[in-house]
Amino acid sequence: MLLERIYDEDLAQASYMIGCQATGEAIVVDARRDIAPFLELAETRAMKIVAVTETHIHADYLSGSRELAAATGARLYVSGEGGEDWQYGFEAERLFDGTTITVGNVSVKAVHTPGHTPEHLSFLITDGAFSDQPGYLLSGDFVFSGDLGRPDLLDEAAGGVDTRFAGARQLFTSLKEKFLTLPDHVQVHPGHGSGSWCGKALGAIPSTTVGYERLYAWWAPYLAANDEEGFVTELLDGQPDAHAYFGRMKRQNRLGPAVMGERGELPELSNADVAEDLAEDRVTFVDTRNVADVHRGTVAGSLNIPDSGKMATYGGWAYDPETDSRPLVLLAPDQTAARRMRDSLVRVGIDNVAGFTPTLEGLPIETPETLSPEQLQHFDAALVLDVRNKTEHSAGHIPGSSQLSAGRVLWNTDQLPSEGVIVSYCQSGVRNSVAASALRRAGYHVVELEGSYLGWNAWRDRQETVAAS
Repeated sequence: MLLERIYDEDLAQASYMIGCQATGEAIVVDARRDIAPFLELAETRAMKIVAVTETHIHADYLSGSRELAAATGARLYVSGEGGEDWQYGFEAERLFDGTTITVGNVSVKAVHTPGHTPEHLSFLITDGAFSDQPGYLLSGDFVFSGDLGRPDLLDEAAGGVDTRFAGARQLFTSLKEKFLTLPDHVQVHPGHGSGSWCGKALGAIPSTTVGYERLYAWWAPYLAANDEEGFVTELLDGQPDAHAYFGRMKRQNRLGPAVMGERGELPELSNADVAEDLAEDRVTFVDTRNVADVHRGTVAGSLNIPDSGKMATYGGWAYDPETDSRPLVLLAPDQTAARRMRDSLVRVGIDNVAGFTPTLEGLPIETPETLSPEQLQHFDAALVLDVRNKTEHSAGHIPGSSQLSAGRVLWNTDQLPSEGVIVSYCQSGVRNSVAASALRRAGYHVVELEGSYLGWNAWRDRQETVAAS
C-alpha cells in the first residue's frame, strides 16, 4: 500500500494519496485546488487516481476535490452525514458512517466523527494485502497531533449562534465512541499541522497513534474521567480568532468550487498598460515584497501580500473577490514565481489574476506613512489598532489600543472610525503591513507603527531604564 502526504506549509494543510501498488489505483483525500502535485505524484508512483473524497466542508481553504475529479475522471465522494443543513450542493456520491470505498486491495471506510463540523468524516484505511484490520486513520479536522479540531468555526465563520457548545459535546462523543474504541496501534494522519487556525495547539509532528493520544493528549484525562463539561470548557477556552475569509470558503466549498480546468501561463504585462489600468482603477496591484522594501516605496493603492511562504493566508486577509472584481496584477520576478504565486492564491479562491510585472518602473509610487513609538505618545490618533490575535493582545498591548485581528479587519470596518487617523501595529510589522494596505485601499487613513509591538516594547524598556537611572 502507498500512503503519501502532500503538505501545504502556508495553510498547514495535509492532503493524502492512498494507493494499491498491485493494481496501480489511488484515492486522494482532501485535495487542494492547485492539483499539479497530485497529478505529478500519481505519475511518479505509476498510479491512476480513480477516487477523490474529502473529510468535511472545509473553512480554511478552497477544496480541490471537484478540480481533481474533473481532471482525472475519478469518482467523487462527499459526506452525506450531518443532516439536511449540511448537505453538499453539487453532484457526487454520498458517504455515510460505515460506507467503504475499495481501491484495489485497499479499503477506505468512512467513520462519522462530528464535532468540528456536523458532517465530518474520518477514514479508516485497511491494507488488504497485509491485514484484514485497519491500520491507519485519516482524521481530517477531528483529531490532530496533540489537539482537536475547534468546534467554534461555525459560529466564527458560518454565522452560527452558539453552535460551539453542541459541537464540543459532539467531539466528546466522537472521541469516546469512535476514536478511543480503535486499537492503540492505529496510526493517525491529521488534516492539519502546527500553524493551522483549525485548532489552538496543534503539534508539528505529522502523525500520531491512537494509543499515544489516549495517554498524552490534553483531552485524555477528561475522557478517562467522563468529564464532558470540563472537556467543553477547556476545548473552547483560548481558541484563536478565525479569519473572516473562512466564511467564504465554507460557502463555496458547500456549493462547489468553480472548476478552473487547464490554465495557461500568466502573461507579463507592460508597465505602460498597468499604469493606464491603475489610473482608471481597473486592476488591483499586489506588491509581493517584504515590509522593509514596501516602506521605501510601493505602488499607490496597492495591496501588500508578501511572497514569504504565507501568500494564500495573507491574500485571504487583504482581498475579497466577492466585493472586488478588479483583477490582480502581481509583482513577480519571472514567470515561474508568478505561477507559484497564482497557485497559492487559488487555494483561497482568488482566481482573477490578469498577469505580472517584474518591476515598478513607470508606475505611480507612494511611501506608506509610519510613526515611531516616541511620536505615538504625542499623536492624536482616532484609533490605535492592534491587528494581532486576541490572545496576543491579552498577553500585552499598547495602552488604549483596540484589538481586531488582521484576518478580520477588512470585514469588520464598522468597528473602525470613519474619520481621523488609525495607527496600526502587530507583533513585528508583517501582518500590520498586509492589514494596513487593505484598509488604505478601502479608503482609511492608516499610519503604521514602526517596529510594531516589539519596537514599542523596546522603546518603553529604554524609557524605563532612563527613568530608573
